[in-house]
Amino acid sequence: ESPATSWAEAYPGEAFDFVQSGVEHTVSRMHGEHPPHQVDEPDSNRHVDGRQLSEGLRDLAIRQFGLLAREVLRSWNIHRTDDFGRIVYALIQGQELYKSDDDRIEDFYSVYDFDDVFSEASVKAALGRIRDDERIRG
Repeated sequence: ESPATSWAEAYPGEAFDFVQSGVEHTVSRMHGEHPPHQVDEPDSNRHVDGRQLSEGLRDLAIRQFGLLAREVLRSWNIHRTDDFGRIVYALIQGQELYKSDDDRIEDFYSVYDFDDVFSEASVKAALGRIRDDERIRG
């Protein structure tokens, strides 16, 4: 049994759904919206690495859950960016995500500290930036 199989059992379905949404969120923020006819095809031009995805997942958690982001993630057994990597690699094993030859699970290790990025002050600052961005974009 591979490590990814046991990782798949360590997290609830909501964690996998969140990470898959986070991939879409991160890719579209970095590369723009995906042409509809290519959604299921691996595309090296739309790749994000472990660090970029971890940052995108932080952004999505704050957008979706605000000050409750840390508690929601914790309820899904997600306590650090390493957990995001384990979920991603379980999705890769299940052929729901693709990886490049350069991708490594270590890319997800210790990208940031959850206590720092999900602190009340950090979340409030991030929400302020999100509101400003949305105001600028109209």
